[in-house]
Amino acid sequence: MAAVDREESNVLDVLQMDSDLSSDEEEDLIIYLALGALGTTKETRPLGARINLDLLSDIECADMFRFRKDDLLHLKQALNIPPRYVGYNGTVATGEEGFLMLLRRMVYPNRQCDLNKVFGRSLPEMSIIINCVLEDIYERFHHLLDDIGRLGWLNPAQFSTAIHTKQAALPNCIGFIDDTIRPVCRPIREQREFYNGHKRTHSLKFQSIMLPNGIIGHLYGPVEGRHHDSFMLRESGVLQQMQNHFHEYCLYGDPAYPLRPQLLAPYRGNLTAEQEMFNRSMSTVRQSVEWGFGKIIGNFAFLDFKKNQKILLQPVAKYYIVGTLLTNCHTCIYNSVTGAFFELNPPSIEEYLQ
Repeated sequence: MAAVDREESNVLDVLQMDSDLSSDEEEDLIIYLALGALGTTKETRPLGARINLDLLSDIECADMFRFRKDDLLHLKQALNIPPRYVGYNGTVATGEEGFLMLLRRMVYPNRQCDLNKVFGRSLPEMSIIINCVLEDIYERFHHLLDDIGRLGWLNPAQFSTAIHTKQAALPNCIGFIDDTIRPVCRPIREQREFYNGHKRTHSLKFQSIMLPNGIIGHLYGPVEGRHHDSFMLRESGVLQQMQNHFHEYCLYGDPAYPLRPQLLAPYRGNLTAEQEMFNRSMSTVRQSVEWGFGKIIGNFAFLDFKKNQKILLQPVAKYYIVGTLLTNCHTCIYNSVTGAFFELNPPSIEEYLQ
């Protein structure tokens, strides 16, 4: 009974903290508690066997985790995943197990009761472990998305040439800036702050810069969904970063952005034939920023599952930021549609994560 009591205490702890739980998962935990109250011990509850990566094929690894087996081990080493993770209540998992658990959680909007069949862990354990790994990767690597000037592998001359070669009118453009709206569940408070009138949904917004080698070189956010693109541009400080490091070059955005020395946008109003030709040429290459957003959601569909994006219950923004980092890692290993279009290779994963 002592073991059952401890298990039930863990469940209550998870329910009370800001954890990664949807309403369905809260129901699962309540059922879990009820089973314990009825005398069903931990040993008799139907959990799967602990996952063994050696028993999975390359195809299974790619389907479950978005990386083939050898590349998964390479990524784990490059990220310097620690030998083990220890949760706030003493729950222990190997680094590999925790990393696989996070990837599987993000790849598809699984309920955690489905994941326990894969990992052989109880619901509270998985919630604690996943949050540990998420926090670890975020704290150690989110700086890679903070300042475009710190990217040592970014070659502005090469990037601008690659874009101009694709019939783009601008000879000095090194990337494309845009924002993405990530829908979330309607929060129980501050609903007006998160409501986006254009998309008619509650949301968080992120601003990103897509580089022609397929890497998202800068990500700013989150901000509440009600804010305009110009607000995010001002708050992000990205124009100052461009001025400091790439003052001879510029970014290209959509008509919502203001015109600045380091930021250009399409011509507006009554256009001449030359201006229309300029807009068409830049629109063709600017679509690559949408390919980047699409790859994040395509690889990690959990991030696009609105019903489970509950900003007051779980770290929604950290999930998206870590998803962007892991998508960049995926691009480093497998390239991307954007890189293939501009005929540029991404940096190695070691170069990217340094």
